[in-house]
Amino acid sequence: MAKKTIVVKQIGSPIRRPAVQRATLKGLGLNKMHRTRELEDTPAIRGMVASIPHLVRIVEEKG
Repeated sequence: MAKKTIVVKQIGSPIRRPAVQRATLKGLGLNKMHRTRELEDTPAIRGMVASIPHLVRIVEEKG
């Protein structure tokens, strides 16, 4: 059975953001503008994305 994944794109800059938000971006594997990552769709990942909606966007949901 294939795992569900989401494609997350960074749309905001971490410059002048709190350290917690920058750490969340690093945890998602994002560090430069307009980069995308395909991540497993888990509650932890969803929570990280929900905590910084002004910096990331879910582009696609697979599975």
